[in-house]
Amino acid sequence: MTFKRSSLTLLAAATALISIGAQAEGKISIAQQFGIGYLILDVVRDQHLIEKHGKEQGLDIQVDWNSISGATAMNESLLAGALDVVSAGVPPMLTLWDRTKGKQNVKAIASLGSMPNYLLTNNPNVKTLKDFSEKDRIAVPAAGVGFQSRTLQIETAKQFGDANFKKFDDISISLAHPDATAALIAGGSEINAHFSSPPFQYQELLNPNVHKVLSSYDILGGPATFNVLYTTQKFHDENPKTYKAFYDALAEAETIIKADKPAAAKAYIRVEQSKLPLDLVEKIVQDPEIDFTIVPQRTYIYAEKLQALGVLKNKAASWKDYFFEEAHGGNGS
Repeated sequence: MTFKRSSLTLLAAATALISIGAQAEGKISIAQQFGIGYLILDVVRDQHLIEKHGKEQGLDIQVDWNSISGATAMNESLLAGALDVVSAGVPPMLTLWDRTKGKQNVKAIASLGSMPNYLLTNNPNVKTLKDFSEKDRIAVPAAGVGFQSRTLQIETAKQFGDANFKKFDDISISLAHPDATAALIAGGSEINAHFSSPPFQYQELLNPNVHKVLSSYDILGGPATFNVLYTTQKFHDENPKTYKAFYDALAEAETIIKADKPAAAKAYIRVEQSKLPLDLVEKIVQDPEIDFTIVPQRTYIYAEKLQALGVLKNKAASWKDYFFEEAHGGNGS
């Protein structure tokens, strides 16, 4: 799979920080990662929904879109001030909420949807988590800290005890989803497992040598938020019109996707410049396991479990502690 959009490196992020300084109302810089988990953002971008909702408030909003692979780069860019809004899995967002509590006060804006992530392998000897050995290598976007790694840590603690929750960190390798997908399908490399996400896991499972070991839904007890958008208290408070336009754009994108999923699939291919067959993307978008919703689901499981494991210092009383108030109206969890 080829992605032609340029990625924002940390060096570029630092340069951007020096050049742009503080953002004024009417500007928003957003970064997303790769995959169908960002379909809501793809539709927002494709339909120019931020600009539309900005105009409703008499504001011409300048939107800067960026692509980054991995939560670590996302978080560093947000804290550096190079980006206003970033996106990653629930655990990286919680890590930043925890680190910045009482300082930058990073919180989530909205969910980008609930969808399962599959741990896949092309090693025929690995049927369960307990079958992995030191000879195996699991590709994840951000080893040890990203959504996939933290989800794996929660399951590892359950199966091997809390003291061993990082057991599989030593065999995890940071690799962008497109590269990990290519490696797993081709075989013959040290990468013989991938904690994947849509659409990559669907591509991988088309290969008869690849099979599923477990799903994130198995670990979390059902449908759960995969990715979230998050920002600082400063951006939220100092840009109320821009923030409202962005949030309203997300809500409209959810409605658009649910009203016409085939059209949403086409938007994904356009924006991502994806080489995936349209029928495969439509199949993914229509998968009953996937819900493109801005309402958070089962995020508190991460807050609770990661705090118990010592990953997070601060204990959240509920999911509303780490989401800005605009998201509180939904039936979240």
